[in-house]
Amino acid sequence: MRTKIILSCTFFVLCGFISFSQTPAPRELPAKRTTGSIKIDGLIDDSAWKDAAIMTDLVAFRPKVGEHESFENRTETYMMYDDEGIYFGGYCHERTKDSIAQELAGRDGFGTNDYIGLILDTYNDKINGFEYFVTPLGEQWDAKMAPPQADNNNGGEDFTWNAVWQSAAVIHNDGWSFEMFIPYSAIRFGKGETQDWGLNITRRRRKTEQQYTWNPIDPNVNGFLTQEGYWKGVTNIKPPLRLQFSPYFAVAANHYPYNLPGEKNTTGQINGGMDVKYGINQAITLDVTLIPDFGQVQSDPQILNLTPFETKFDENRPFFTEGTELFNKGNLFYSRRIGGQPIHFFDAKYIGATDSTKILIDNPSASKLINASKISGRMQSGFGFGVLNAVTKEQFATFENSNLKETSTYQTDPLTNYNVIVMDQTFKHNSSISFVNTNVLRNGSDYDANVSAALFDFNDKTNTWNLGGKFSSSTLTNSGENGKNVTGYSHNIYFGKTSGHFNFNVSQSLTDAKYNSNDLGYFTNSNFLDHTLYAGYGWTEPKGWYNRIRVNANAYVSRLFKPIGDIDKKFQSGNFNINANAQSKKLFWFGIFTAYNPAQNDFYEPRAYGYFFHRGASYAVDAWFQSNDSKKYTYYIEVWNRNAINFYNQKNLDVVVNQGYRFNNKLSIGYNFEYSPTFNSVGFTTFDSLGNIVFARRKVNTIINTLSAKYNFNNKMGITLKVRHYMSTVDNKEFFNLLTDGGLEKNNGFVNHNNQDVNFFNVDMVYTWQFSQGSFVYLVWKNDTRNYYFDATDIEKNYFRNFSNTLQSNALNNFSLKIIYFLDYLQIKRPKKQDSSL
Repeated sequence: MRTKIILSCTFFVLCGFISFSQTPAPRELPAKRTTGSIKIDGLIDDSAWKDAAIMTDLVAFRPKVGEHESFENRTETYMMYDDEGIYFGGYCHERTKDSIAQELAGRDGFGTNDYIGLILDTYNDKINGFEYFVTPLGEQWDAKMAPPQADNNNGGEDFTWNAVWQSAAVIHNDGWSFEMFIPYSAIRFGKGETQDWGLNITRRRRKTEQQYTWNPIDPNVNGFLTQEGYWKGVTNIKPPLRLQFSPYFAVAANHYPYNLPGEKNTTGQINGGMDVKYGINQAITLDVTLIPDFGQVQSDPQILNLTPFETKFDENRPFFTEGTELFNKGNLFYSRRIGGQPIHFFDAKYIGATDSTKILIDNPSASKLINASKISGRMQSGFGFGVLNAVTKEQFATFENSNLKETSTYQTDPLTNYNVIVMDQTFKHNSSISFVNTNVLRNGSDYDANVSAALFDFNDKTNTWNLGGKFSSSTLTNSGENGKNVTGYSHNIYFGKTSGHFNFNVSQSLTDAKYNSNDLGYFTNSNFLDHTLYAGYGWTEPKGWYNRIRVNANAYVSRLFKPIGDIDKKFQSGNFNINANAQSKKLFWFGIFTAYNPAQNDFYEPRAYGYFFHRGASYAVDAWFQSNDSKKYTYYIEVWNRNAINFYNQKNLDVVVNQGYRFNNKLSIGYNFEYSPTFNSVGFTTFDSLGNIVFARRKVNTIINTLSAKYNFNNKMGITLKVRHYMSTVDNKEFFNLLTDGGLEKNNGFVNHNNQDVNFFNVDMVYTWQFSQGSFVYLVWKNDTRNYYFDATDIEKNYFRNFSNTLQSNALNNFSLKIIYFLDYLQIKRPKKQDSSL
């Protein structure tokens, strides 16, 4: 009750800070059609450009909001269309050639580049858009603009989405010129005879950090697309047949020095398949993968995880990253579950450890995919939907009988079907409602999992107030006692002010003890009731020494939704923090952060139901500094310190130093150093022979060194290198038994030191060549070396000796070659437009 009163009072106090601003009428550009031909070479000299409408007089939204371009830095752009696609070209003036920031960074690599971008909201709903960018050196970026998600309100740009379009740029003594051709196959839109699209363009000058748009943008107003202009009167455009093929061929070789009889040190594989994109209509696309290649080019950044929750890794497989913004609604879909660890992986390990007659000789750590497909699109009415389906093979662990030398198998994963269905309806005032369903069906007696969620996100007509939420339920079939179904419930509701210098947000999150979305999502814990409050204020008008400043305060309190066992405590944790950051006139950033956590009851660290660990209060201070990243030499420094107020006096220190140097526009290197010692850390270590939960007071020392480099030969070809060494040691000092009241009692009889020494060393080198639009060659070398000791009495604490020992350990080396060739049905029928950038 007290929490409700506090939040209600806070809400009414914050309402007094409401401010409204007059927004100028959106600019409009007439849609002009051309019948002429254009060579995409970056030069605006084709006579057809005379048919185009002109956009100029761009306005800044950073650093000085509302400032118009100077004459010597003016931007002149032209836009038109024909039966095949959209043309966008122009000239970005500069005082001299040296004023242009330019770096070859690879496709979708930002680098230190000037750029110009075209933003199209084809459905005119102000939340779904398409972006196409080009740099002075002719490199491309593209992205889909996604709406906010109901449980974290974090819409944004999805740069994993890629389309096939043409562009070129040319640098001149007084600036640079560019041309783009975006075929209708590279964009989605409705079927109206005459359409009005949302439109904006943006130009960024990296050496001054000036960013301009055609239709003015106020950074204090919620959303980018909400402040777009309009492309009026797009008439009689008929989307072409969208049928595209991307056949691929891949070969790989793996080498690991097993040096065992019957075990090959070197193995190889040959694979081939095809991705097919078919436009069911002008808005809906079917993606099918035939004989999929779901290998990752980049290695996962492995760590020593001492928490009770699994490590979450990024998705690097293109099928699950490209154009999946609909499927990510509600944060219910974690694509690494598909083709991930078998559900009985650890059961096989347990059998091998407890049955002396069975020796575990093979236990696949990932299930193999059979096939995957997805359909997604959006109608003119604003209704969008997506369906994703994938199937994985059954997996088996193999045992050898120690007496008879015979082998046997144990099923660790059944044949499994994964399915995601999303429906989304947009409304005016950039609002939307959505429905998401994820489903996992397993063959045989293993349980099935189903999760459904309804989401909503509403904004008022002034684009100032925001109300949203998510209501979700989960059902695990045949997983409860006596084979009963287990059904759980979860919700999140938020309300806030999103426009103006002052913003705030209040939210409540509730998840009962039976809710579980982990089979196709990333889910850590249930049974909680959380309340959060955010309030922030921004100064966006440059004054004195700064360009902008942002200060915010955050508070949350977390309680159990339902008591656990005989424990009468419900309080879990709380936090209050204040954060401030600023950009100076010299374009460097800095920030400070301070936080206080009251005493905490941790119900997860014990790894056993009906127990909790009582932690003392703690406070933390953090400071960081980032240099001007348009310079050749850049750096970032952050120092974090946390101290606990308890009998064991825990202290945490985190130091991050990141440095980069750009030799020229082709070659650059980076180095990242992370040092994280924790003194007197106390946490779970094991169960002893009597069943006691054993905690340890320990020193945990983690050091990460990462070296990266890239060299691009031109805007179509380059090499990247990443070398990472991770070391973490756990040195236990003394042991305790966890008591039922959350306290600790010293355990002098525990003799297993349980120390750990973990090292991961990875090398990823990738050569990329885009030999034609949408067609690529990838040549990859990956090195994976691991050196670790668990449950050790003595460990190597010296970093350099650890590094040396790791380099001397056996390494898994993988070499692969993959060729993807893009074929468009229409281009097979007729020659494509000339593109001199290839």
